[in-house]
Amino acid sequence: MAKGYWVVRVDVTDPEQFKIYQAFVGPFLAEHDGRFLVRGGRHTIPEGTARQRTVVVEFPTYEAALKAYDSAEYQGGVAMRENAAVVDFVVVEGYEA
Repeated sequence: MAKGYWVVRVDVTDPEQFKIYQAFVGPFLAEHDGRFLVRGGRHTIPEGTARQRTVVVEFPTYEAALKAYDSAEYQGGVAMRENAAVVDFVVVEGYEA
């Protein structure tokens, strides 16, 4: 079964408020079998545009990634970051050869 991923591009607009969201999301992901593959870090933009940060989170399945995002608990986290960042958020199914 293919894994699921959150691919998130972020421009932080209120660093102090965003830290509250960051403190929430790590434990939340651990409880929902999510694992950071990319969490900010250096990046190069050879084509197109990007935001300040790119985050990739891996889940055991696409359905697990959707369920975690749609959960009431995570939606509370979304409210935490709402005025702290501009976000592009995609849930995507991985490829199995």
